[in-house]
Amino acid sequence: MATKRRHGRRIDGVLLLDKPSGISSNAALQRARRLLEAVRAGHTGTLDPMASGLLVLCFGDATKFSGELLEAGKSYLATLKLGERTSTGDAEGEVVAQRAVSVTMEQLQRSLELFRGDISQIPPMYSALKRNGRPLYAYAREGVELERSPRKVAVYNLEVVEFAGNTAILSVSCSKGTYVRTLAEDIGETLDCGAHLTGLVRTAVGPFRLEQSHRFEEIEARAAAQLPDSLLPVDVLVRDLPSVQLAAGLESAFGHGQVVSPVPAPTGRIRVYGNGGKFLGLGFSDGEGQLQPKRLLSTP
Repeated sequence: MATKRRHGRRIDGVLLLDKPSGISSNAALQRARRLLEAVRAGHTGTLDPMASGLLVLCFGDATKFSGELLEAGKSYLATLKLGERTSTGDAEGEVVAQRAVSVTMEQLQRSLELFRGDISQIPPMYSALKRNGRPLYAYAREGVELERSPRKVAVYNLEVVEFAGNTAILSVSCSKGTYVRTLAEDIGETLDCGAHLTGLVRTAVGPFRLEQSHRFEEIEARAAAQLPDSLLPVDVLVRDLPSVQLAAGLESAFGHGQVVSPVPAPTGRIRVYGNGGKFLGLGFSDGEGQLQPKRLLSTP
């Protein structure tokens, strides 16, 4: 049986999306893909449906480099409600415990000191981590709780933005794999009142900031032919790597997957450009003049 051909156009680039709360990362990706009429799309890491904020979406050749951001640090604005614990650690769960709140700003500040730097977290049951091929949240929905091993994560910055009554808004910068829901719960326990997350906005992923992002409303308001103008070039995903521009005689060979030399470059992964500053892909330099293609853009 013949497979149905996927319709769309080739679009290469990176879209910084301000994801609204209430939809999954994949639903946001598919909506953006349809708006751009793009054949191929992917993201660089999920954001919980309850959360809003920066979601980095990749289209076309950018999907080849999406893994570059998987290890990137992230920043958030997290809103905590003190005095209540929920089954999920956030506002989507049922309240399972309530305690009186008599927390001062000084007590909150002292509590935060315990969570800066390298810390251990036990992943929540309501997470996408898998056990025997099933996500933990599938077990949780069946009322099954499994033992989870602590994981090392890093909290680079943790500050109070606002605090009044039983509500605290915190600025959080952290490593990949940090569960802000778990952080909220753990902070609540150190304050002897419990807490859960009622709001989460992702403000940064690696070098990208929420202020650079686009909302669906503004994308939809533009003509289809202009939509690609919202995209950043593919090489923004690897801007932290050193770069080299190939001599005219080497560009074609590199583009066909051949080792080229001489190419003066430091040892390691290199951004490679051709004539007119055209991004060709990534190569690996031996530091002695040889450059081996590693990940190339598709030919037109």
